Amino acid sequence: MLPVSFTHLIRNKAFELGFDQFGICKAQLSPKKAQQLNEFIEKKRHGDMQWLEDRAFQRSSPDHLWPEVKSAIVLGVNYGPDLDPLANLNRPLTGNISVYARHRDYHDMIKGWLKHLAQYLLKEAKPYSIPTDQVKVFVDTAPIMEKPLAQQAGLGWQGKHTNLVSRQFGSWLFLGEILTTLELPSSEIPKNHCGSCNQCLQACPTQAFPAPFQLDAQRCISYLTIEYGNSIPIEFRKAIGNRIYGCDDCLAVCPWNRFAQHSRHIKLQARQELNSPLLQEFIQFSEEEFRQFFSGSPVKRIGYIRFIRNVLIAIGNSQQQSLLSHALLWKNHENAIVQETAQWAIQQLQL
Repeated sequence: MLPVSFTHLIRNKAFELGFDQFGICKAQLSPKKAQQLNEFIEKKRHGDMQWLEDRAFQRSSPDHLWPEVKSAIVLGVNYGPDLDPLANLNRPLTGNISVYARHRDYHDMIKGWLKHLAQYLLKEAKPYSIPTDQVKVFVDTAPIMEKPLAQQAGLGWQGKHTNLVSRQFGSWLFLGEILTTLELPSSEIPKNHCGSCNQCLQACPTQAFPAPFQLDAQRCISYLTIEYGNSIPIEFRKAIGNRIYGCDDCLAVCPWNRFAQHSRHIKLQARQELNSPLLQEFIQFSEEEFRQFFSGSPVKRIGYIRFIRNVLIAIGNSQQQSLLSHALLWKNHENAIVQETAQWAIQQLQL
C-alpha cells in the first residue's frame, strides 16, 4: 500500500484543480448494496431506466465492472446556489429548472479535472516502482453506484432521500471517481447524521419515498420530467406545478444546507435567464431555438418534445389565462404526447 504522504499529495492536487471534496475507499461495495439495488429493480422502481437493469451486476460494485481495481478516489464539486432554489415555485408565470441545470453541463468540466488528476497520480506513483498503476475516470456515465461509494470514501452520507449529504456542502455536490489498481489508504467513513429528521420525505410533492432511504423513481418529478419519454400520468401533473426540468425539493429543505456554501466555480454560476424563465417565451420555441438556447446545458438532453410537454404541464398548472392562447397552438400538434398534454393544459385553464 502506498504511504499516507502520497495520498496527501494527490489530495492537495485535487483541491488545486478545483475539487471541493476528496476521499478514498476500497473499490468494493458491500453485498447489502447489491441486494438493495436488486430489490429496487425487482419492484420496478427504476421505471423506464432500462440501463439500470441491464448492467445491475457491474453497477453493484466497482470490482464487478473492473476486476483488477483496488481503490476508488472519490471527488466532490460544490454547486451550491446563490438563490433560493424553491423561489420560482410561487411564480406561476415562470418555469422552475433544477439548480444543477441552470449552468453549463458539469460533465465535461469535471471529467477534464479527473483526467488531469489521474495523470498526476500516475506520474507521482512512478518512484514507488508499482507496475499496476492503471486508472479509469468516471463522471455519472458508467455503471457505478456513486453515492454509496462517496459515503464509503468519507464525503458524506446518504440521507433519507437517498442523496448524498455533506456536513460542509449540504446537498449540493457533483461526484466523480478515479478507479485505480493502486492500493491506497482509505478515508474514515462518516456517521449518518439525519437523526429523526424527515423534512426531505415530507417535502416530496409526489410522495416518491415509500420509506426512509428508499426511492420510487416512477413517482419522482426528476424522473418524470427528464427520463420519462411518454405522457406524464395525470395523477402527478398537479403536483409537478411549474417544474419543467427536475426537482430540488427534497434537497433544498435539508437542514444541513445551513452549512452549504455558494459554489466558487465560475462555470457553475447560474445563467440569469434560467433563474426565472418565462413560460410564455419557452412555449414559443421552435426546435432549432430550443437547441440553440440550451446548447451546452443539461436541459438539451431531454429533447424538444419532452421540453414542450413539461412546459405545457406548467402552463396547465399556472391558472394564468394569459397563457391559454399559447397552449391552444399545440392542441393539434402532430406528436401525440404534445397534443394530449396541450389539450389537458387547455382544459385546466378553462375550468
